[in-house]
Amino acid sequence: MKKVVTIKVLLILTLSVVLIGCKKSSSSKNSSRATGWQINNKEGGFQYNTSFKEQETSPGLVFVEGGTFTKGRVQDDVMHDWNNTPTQQHVQSFYMDETEVTNIMYLEYLDWIKRVYPPSEENFRAIYHGALPDTLVWRNRLGFNEIMTENYLRHPGYAEYPVVGVSWIQAVEFANWRTDRVNEYNLESEGYLKRDAKTTDVNADATFSTDTYITAPTLTYGGNEEVINPDSGRRNVQTDADGNPVGIYATRETGIITPKYRLPTETEWEYAALGLSDIRAYNLYRGRKKYPWDGQYTRSGKRKTRGDQLANFKQGKGDYGGIAGWSDDGADITNKVKSYGPNDYGLYDMAGNVAEWVADVYRPIIDDEFNDFNYYRGNVYTKNAINDDGTVEIVTTEDIVYDTLSTGKLVARNLPGEIKQVPVDENETYLRTNFDKSNQINFRDGDKRSSRYFESFNDDETEDGNQEDAETRKMYNAPKHSVTRDSLGNIVREFDKDNNRTSLINDEVRVYKGGSWKDREYWLDPAQRRYFPQDMATDYIGFRCAMSRVGSKSKEKNKTKN
Repeated sequence: MKKVVTIKVLLILTLSVVLIGCKKSSSSKNSSRATGWQINNKEGGFQYNTSFKEQETSPGLVFVEGGTFTKGRVQDDVMHDWNNTPTQQHVQSFYMDETEVTNIMYLEYLDWIKRVYPPSEENFRAIYHGALPDTLVWRNRLGFNEIMTENYLRHPGYAEYPVVGVSWIQAVEFANWRTDRVNEYNLESEGYLKRDAKTTDVNADATFSTDTYITAPTLTYGGNEEVINPDSGRRNVQTDADGNPVGIYATRETGIITPKYRLPTETEWEYAALGLSDIRAYNLYRGRKKYPWDGQYTRSGKRKTRGDQLANFKQGKGDYGGIAGWSDDGADITNKVKSYGPNDYGLYDMAGNVAEWVADVYRPIIDDEFNDFNYYRGNVYTKNAINDDGTVEIVTTEDIVYDTLSTGKLVARNLPGEIKQVPVDENETYLRTNFDKSNQINFRDGDKRSSRYFESFNDDETEDGNQEDAETRKMYNAPKHSVTRDSLGNIVREFDKDNNRTSLINDEVRVYKGGSWKDREYWLDPAQRRYFPQDMATDYIGFRCAMSRVGSKSKEKNKTKN
């Protein structure tokens, strides 16, 4: 009997110690080390998510732990073009799509646009048409490919195949749309938005934009209070000392709103494709790697799959897929995603299948001497447009701005519900040393200061002040095709026939990486880089999205020490 009493007393004492410890721990976590005040006090004051552990992996993504690596061609440069000279770069940890964006993923995007901005209405017609992939990329003057032209995008047989015919601009717009839909769902799940409002309450005048919700939440969904302030009881809504509600809207401090989906930078893409995680020694990456997989060959050396091709590409002198009954890579055009094994980061098709758009503007030389951390060329800094009354300017259905591409196609630059963006000005750039203007694409390459003809006292760059002549003496002298509209609204296309053009490189050409079903083995090397106009599409370029990681470099459960 005494033993039973003793055990009970010990249990009570143990539980008391644990509860007191937990209470102290919780109290210390919610106590400010700056002021000693309580954080998240029910009576009001500073509210912050002190229980946040780490960023959750968003839909479709896998984690890629960052590191320092050698970017560029480490094998023999047989082409001798020297546009990918090896440089040391460091990449921060990030997330990347497990596979390329597939047809079914892109069709979901088109379906949303069609429902919210019906193309039957003249004001919205260009939004839907501007998002449509160019299915005519499959046509060939001497080839019978109409079956792909008519079926590749929409037929269920190609649902899990990578989408093609998408320009760089369209890929960026898809990533922006995806950001809003994921955050819309997250906020709904946490009770900050009305359940199912994303399908039942959305229309052209009432949509959700992540940036708008963060900056001016009452303006999302057209200010529909029933949607943006639901009486669900699931949120941690508190009241201040005066009884006013606190925490009605989610903020960045809650940790619920994810960073943006975007195209990966060239450096991120190359780093992820190499999959270097298994060849590290101490704090360095050892050896050279030619493909996303180990070894110097494109065929599998594993016993079960020995001899099988490890990617979908054009073999030898033009073999797209082997002979009937026995195939080299199992495909003649693109192939279903995940048809080949992933690399060490768990990423599929980082070589072959389709080449992929990345974020960077193309330049033949990487300026590693200026920056070796998260290298990226293409920054254009903007800020929110502000009304006269100090509120942010929201795009309405009457304010949609369309860009006319070099092909004559119209693409919506902004959508209703978004915050209008304007270039940063002297208010942000004055006396700064890290940037001095909004558009930084030409920094140290292609602008006046990097031209051999630059004279600080002569903005015209010529002795006689002829600006037209100056244009031909800059670093890049690419064709300038013109697309305008006449008084009747008809498109007038003018092809640049100037015989003095010396380059195809300008600020509108973007890098694409990785070999495709149409490329030979040479292009499978992740270091290879090519460029293509950002407003045009092909049957061999697709894309995948990335997302920055916030917080720690490593996932807690994966931390290892050498």
